[in-house]
Amino acid sequence: MMEKPNNYFFENDLLRYESHLKGFTSSIFNELNAKFEELNVDSKIEDLFAGKNVNYTEDQAAWHPQYRANTPNWPSKDLSECLNKGVLDGVLNIVIVGIGGSFEGPKLLIESLIGPNTNLNHLFITGSDPIEFIEKTSNLKSTETLFIISSKSFTTDETLETLNDAIKWSGDMNKFIAITANESKASEYNIKHIIKFDKEIGGRYSIWSDISVPAFLDATFEPDNFLKGGNQADLDLQNNKKYLEFVKTLSYSDIWLNNSKNKTSRAVLSYSWKLRSFADYVQQLEMESLGKQPHKNSDFKKTGQIIFGGYGPTAQHSYFQLLHQGTQNICADIIASKEDLKSLAYAQAITQAKILSDGADDLLKAKEKINGNIPLNLFLLNQIDAYTLGYLIATWEHRTYITAAMLQINPYDQYGVSAGKIFTKKYLQDNGG
Repeated sequence: MMEKPNNYFFENDLLRYESHLKGFTSSIFNELNAKFEELNVDSKIEDLFAGKNVNYTEDQAAWHPQYRANTPNWPSKDLSECLNKGVLDGVLNIVIVGIGGSFEGPKLLIESLIGPNTNLNHLFITGSDPIEFIEKTSNLKSTETLFIISSKSFTTDETLETLNDAIKWSGDMNKFIAITANESKASEYNIKHIIKFDKEIGGRYSIWSDISVPAFLDATFEPDNFLKGGNQADLDLQNNKKYLEFVKTLSYSDIWLNNSKNKTSRAVLSYSWKLRSFADYVQQLEMESLGKQPHKNSDFKKTGQIIFGGYGPTAQHSYFQLLHQGTQNICADIIASKEDLKSLAYAQAITQAKILSDGADDLLKAKEKINGNIPLNLFLLNQIDAYTLGYLIATWEHRTYITAAMLQINPYDQYGVSAGKIFTKKYLQDNGG
């Protein structure tokens, strides 16, 4: 007889969560919860919200919760000054130059919450292949195009390479905005409009900062509601025991599946077109935050999982064959919206969640039988709006932060990313680049 999943439910005014996690029993939860208490993770959560130096390897705080707690400060003084100087006058195209969080965050917001209801044409350029710049600007007029250069350090090679191309193409430095924590470096490029944010905002957490100006500039977007949604998740983590148990379930099961069940990969699948880039966003969030060596004293020798995924209906016709009948050890997250309960996408989300985790004993011939061995988290959003998306993203951050604390690693540094930059620069120096 096929093993049944253990079902756990959490529900509030914004979402419903259902776990379909075979073998993840209450005794396993309690065992991991004892480790939570032993490691004093509660105090680490308090330190995060108190603005203490939780980024201990770089000796600084992580201020993204503070940014979403201070919505009356929006729009920022720097952005207001840019708008007062007419930076958007005559602009039809906004070209966002950035990579990593500077790319994934604004892109997710624009796709999810603005879509076609905008008078602005948004384009993203990441670099470093110059063909990307040529193709994406080929049909634009320089007089109608504003470049937003997004880089915390303003030393990112891909971004600066593209910036130089953009300056040559545009010829008008009034058509540039820099968003950065390094104002002096941006000034070296004669950029007159500079929007600053704090160095305590990590790149993959910068969606809460002025890095999201490309979305915030659009009149159809509701930045206050987005920030308030994230702040509500913060308040729930601190004050709502049921929400904390929900986030612990996510974190504990991730650790258990990775370390005890060898489920080293997790597919994140959205059955809403608006959230088609959500998997890309949380891929960076989790894999940069948790992709570290294990702590020498940790009971857990595997840290972050491999995160992949995308738009569910497309995935069903590409790699779902491996999930259903392959031999890989994989788990999954499925996200859907309840805005249209009769839609094909919603039906697919519910159906796939059941058969991926539970299998099926009827309707299928012997050769069509599926594994039914995919531990799965199902997230059903009541609707997709700015407040709900803010709540969902902050919840994912909480999942990641608690996992990092349980693993005794720092989710806020990224020395592996820096290594690639160091050796690329050396290669270019050695080869006359």
